[in-house]
Amino acid sequence: MGHAERILVLDFGGQYAQLIARRIRELGVYTELHPFNISIDVIRELRPRGIILSGGPSSVYDADAPHPSSELFRLGIPILGICYGLQVIAYQLGGEVDPSARREFGQAEVLIDDTSDLFAGFNGEQSGPRSTVVWMSHGDALTKLPEGFRGIGHSRNSPICAIHDPSRKIYGVQFHPEVVHTVRGKEILRNFVVGICGCSGGWDAGSIVVEKTKEIRATVGSSNVICALSGGVDSSVLAVLLHKAIGGQLYCIHINNGLMRKNESEAVVQLYRDTYHFNLKYVDASETFLARLQGITDPEVKRKTIGAAFIEIFEEEAKKIGNAEFLAQGTLYPDVIESVSFKGPSHKIKTHHNVGGLPDHMKFRLIEPFRELFKDEVRAVGRTLGLPDEFIVRHAFPGPGLAVRIIGEITKEKLAILREADLIFIEEIRRRGLYNSLWQAFAVLLPVQTVGVMGDQRTYDNVIALRAVNSLDGMTADWAHLPNDLLAAVSGRIVNEVRGVNRVVYDISSKPPSTIEWE
Repeated sequence: MGHAERILVLDFGGQYAQLIARRIRELGVYTELHPFNISIDVIRELRPRGIILSGGPSSVYDADAPHPSSELFRLGIPILGICYGLQVIAYQLGGEVDPSARREFGQAEVLIDDTSDLFAGFNGEQSGPRSTVVWMSHGDALTKLPEGFRGIGHSRNSPICAIHDPSRKIYGVQFHPEVVHTVRGKEILRNFVVGICGCSGGWDAGSIVVEKTKEIRATVGSSNVICALSGGVDSSVLAVLLHKAIGGQLYCIHINNGLMRKNESEAVVQLYRDTYHFNLKYVDASETFLARLQGITDPEVKRKTIGAAFIEIFEEEAKKIGNAEFLAQGTLYPDVIESVSFKGPSHKIKTHHNVGGLPDHMKFRLIEPFRELFKDEVRAVGRTLGLPDEFIVRHAFPGPGLAVRIIGEITKEKLAILREADLIFIEEIRRRGLYNSLWQAFAVLLPVQTVGVMGDQRTYDNVIALRAVNSLDGMTADWAHLPNDLLAAVSGRIVNEVRGVNRVVYDISSKPPSTIEWE
């Protein structure tokens, strides 16, 4: 997809690199995240309006510290360095960086020392030094300015924590304007992107729908497109966008693997076949999946078994569709950039999306309209397309479904228990209006039985673990501090209404070190 305006964020391994890109997109400007060592030729081809250098955990003096090409600073493109990005600018252009006398983490007050386009609008009505509250996270600090630069801000612990060379349009800040704790961070980013880089915006859900619709039509032509429609956010929005673009040329296949949430397959069929009138093939393969999973307890083997069965059944159904040249997939931007991190692909924790493409034996051409989008942008596209809110805001659901929320072997009986417990948890969360504020909430059936007492009788039944987390993109997550009365109500209902459960626990682990899902 072509973009008249583009900002590049170069990733130096910072935990907030993705967040920088998201914040710029919130300003209506298309932004891409690339490794710090992207070639200068590629940068020229992309023709960005501006470049942002992210933070990172390294010291510029480390033997393996990430450094961009020095030619980057001679391209004539506005540059903003954030935290480590500021230090890279100083180090490569002749300044000096040294360990701070005292490391600085958390909120701090920055005094603005000089007029700068980066702090446009910060004058206010107050007399004396202008100041703003920011978020710091650094151990090194700039101690000598490069030639041509002026210091434009300092904090109590950092004599130089904001710099600029307006003649070259190179700027740097020691703090993180992308995080919400920096009170006027969004203004600083807007000043750089709009005021300094000259971007006008226009990247929003409406423009995405228009551009993607044109792109799909031009790519597909008169061929048919097949889409695996699970009913999750990504596949739902993808199917509606494709249907808008090519109508009857879209053929959706919904495979009920027997591992779905309660009544999920029925809801998918009702909406897309009966309401939207899609070409939708419903395949009940629950018995096949359960048979393949018999005796399997290892989570990675579960995933591979489910994936292989899905592909086998999906391919068989796809063969029945004539003139089908394309396969649509809901790959998102985080899936793509996770596979090209600044030090290469991260260690595999579990099998994830196939970002690399399709298996060789599948003869389809891949179409991925959402490769450039974050999850929240996909949701915005869904709203623009008129998709019911219940499908847009629903929590992420793993591809292997409840199989990775049952620890141990999968059986019909265990699935029935987990479905009921999970439904109760979600019902109570919705009742209190908390569902949309959570990234994910779900129940897990543990391979543990404990002693209980019900009706004066001893029981020896199953344990359900509840999990709820808050996150921006799923890459990191904090456990949600749900109200005690909510947890009590959920526990009471599950123990009383779900036969075979006599104990409920709540997971208070964050990611990292844990993952969101248990398997």
